[in-house]
Amino acid sequence: MPEEKPTAPNFEASLDELERIVKELERGDLPLEESLALFESGMQLSAECKRQLEEAETRVEVLMKKGSEVVAVPFNPDKSAK
Repeated sequence: MPEEKPTAPNFEASLDELERIVKELERGDLPLEESLALFESGMQLSAECKRQLEEAETRVEVLMKKGSEVVAVPFNPDKSAK
């Protein structure tokens, strides 16, 4: 049986978990070792969210078209594509 590659949680789930970790750390009543473990987990989630955002930005850039050729255009949420 082929071994399944674990999939990364979706962006929203990762962000929700990261927010939960931040709130727990901000309470300040955790033992040091638990705080460090949560911090490490939060850093991993943060890196994964950043990777997913960069991947999405790249996909948007590739999809932006000018005429018949694809032109990489940085994503700007304030301007609508024309």
